[in-house]
Amino acid sequence: MPKKIINLESRLVEEARKQIEEVGYSAMTIRSVAKACGVGVGTVYNYFSTKDDLLASYLLSDWNQCIAVINGVSTYSDSPTPVVRCIHDQLCQYTQRHQLLFRDKAATSAFAGSFSRYHGLLRSQLAEPLRKFCTSDFASDFIAEALLTWTIAGKGFDEIYGMIDNLFCVPLP
Repeated sequence: MPKKIINLESRLVEEARKQIEEVGYSAMTIRSVAKACGVGVGTVYNYFSTKDDLLASYLLSDWNQCIAVINGVSTYSDSPTPVVRCIHDQLCQYTQRHQLLFRDKAATSAFAGSFSRYHGLLRSQLAEPLRKFCTSDFASDFIAEALLTWTIAGKGFDEIYGMIDNLFCVPLP
């Protein structure tokens, strides 16, 4: 009977994170993660079908934490300002935490094809907590896209919010 290893999936994800931070995307392999965790390569494949699935798992885990923080602020806010600031701050923190990966040319190349698939989902997740402050879904999607684009481009909150604030609850002529 195979031995059951407690929390193996989370250990694999943490080891992949550690290796990417220490040696980069190209050097992190399923084999190196398996070896560091003391399991066979096949065992890793029981959890993750590819290296990119392993990487996506740790990015998703961090992203879900960001979304939870944003949704928490949105739940208790009667104004869009704290929600927009929270989205901006969470995007800044997320990109800062993963800057080595985002600057890695091999990783960027590997994920280029999946960008368009996930971009819409990302925008939708950011737009959702803004919907209660907007006159239409398009407005919240537009604001989320602006936040995503300009925050990642390095624009500060005050610069972005000065433009975005005009978009909330503005009726069409």
